[in-house]
Amino acid sequence: MDGAKRSRWDWLDALRAVAALVVVFDHASATFLPEFRRDLMPHFNTSRYGITVFFLVSGYVIPASLERRGCVRGFWTGRILRLYPLWALAVGTVLVLGLVGVAPLRTDHGGRSALATALAHLTLLQELLGTPGLLLVLWTLSYEMAFYLLVVALFTVRLHQRSAAVAVILALLAAVGALVGGSLPGSALAGLIGTGPLIAVTAVALAVAVCCASAGPPALRVAGGVLGGLLALALVAFDSTVPQWESLVILAVMFLGTAVHRAETGGSTWRAAACAAAVVLLCAVGSAWRYGDGHYFTRRGWITAFLLAVLTFAAAFAARRRRIPRGAAALGVISYSVYLLHPVLLTAVDGTIGRQRRDEPLLLVAFVAVLLPLCALTYRWVEAPGQAWGRRLARRAPAAPQPPVCASDSHSRSSSRSER
Repeated sequence: MDGAKRSRWDWLDALRAVAALVVVFDHASATFLPEFRRDLMPHFNTSRYGITVFFLVSGYVIPASLERRGCVRGFWTGRILRLYPLWALAVGTVLVLGLVGVAPLRTDHGGRSALATALAHLTLLQELLGTPGLLLVLWTLSYEMAFYLLVVALFTVRLHQRSAAVAVILALLAAVGALVGGSLPGSALAGLIGTGPLIAVTAVALAVAVCCASAGPPALRVAGGVLGGLLALALVAFDSTVPQWESLVILAVMFLGTAVHRAETGGSTWRAAACAAAVVLLCAVGSAWRYGDGHYFTRRGWITAFLLAVLTFAAAFAARRRRIPRGAAALGVISYSVYLLHPVLLTAVDGTIGRQRRDEPLLLVAFVAVLLPLCALTYRWVEAPGQAWGRRLARRAPAAPQPPVCASDSHSRSSSRSER
């Protein structure tokens, strides 16, 4: 029984493993393989490949987690204790490395106070608040948080089964934005009202949205969910530090993953999922081509990475009932530690031995050999206890009347592992 359950969800962990290793390679190659990276990036953007796979997996898993519980309070409890313990360790370690002089610490807050910068990071929305993260990889957590807010909003207003339609709408908005003007200036809302006030307003609105959606009478839950959803849409559309079209494509990709899950579990049709996939792919590729070569990517590298990421997810989904190598699944279990801690270790490396001027593949191998055992330890002593605590607290949360759950009973029994 346990082996059957394990093999059923190993494909998700294997996908996470692939995504995490590719992102590690992307960032570590800047230190250890500068020449190879310089030649590769114009043709294949490894960072965009890895994060697109991550976003598809999140889209497939996260809404099912909420619907399985049938309780917004339990969902937020689980998410907070899933993300924040390791986040606190990573951010705290970077701060310590900066204070002891091992690595340079960002002291220019762009006019923001240290308190505002800290508050922006605590919301996990710092990338959508005109506040560059202390760690490069933290920017994706901002989109994860925005996705959570939108998922909760749709759940509270009983539109959670419309994932394919939501993916299509977001993709079309991305294409329209690319066609009519490319993208809005970065951090448009922050430029309008100021970064400090925007951070303060967002922090208050986020707290109110989460609390109201998690408790209270039905009308208050709906109001909280809608407030959180509107907040997420406004920040993604008007205050992202990446181009507006790409911000919307990221959300469309996550809802595409949700549409695939709905089709698999009978909550929607495969025709709807296929149509959504076609629209998202067309709009994403068209928007990237229209946007052209930017300072951080070439259109060819971005498009190649995006299409290969979607194909990777599709191939893994098609092979989901096959046996997955145990090592790949085990690596996927610790993928959050791998993703969040590798830039911390790279910061220490850059501050000690420095970046290499020519390719040194053996140093990259040594870096990974140190990273993976470290991540196994942080999973064992930080991630796993936080997840267990979150599950215990979530089970205590009373399930208020909510929309019917779409996932099957068998999925409900085993989705706690897939959430990892």
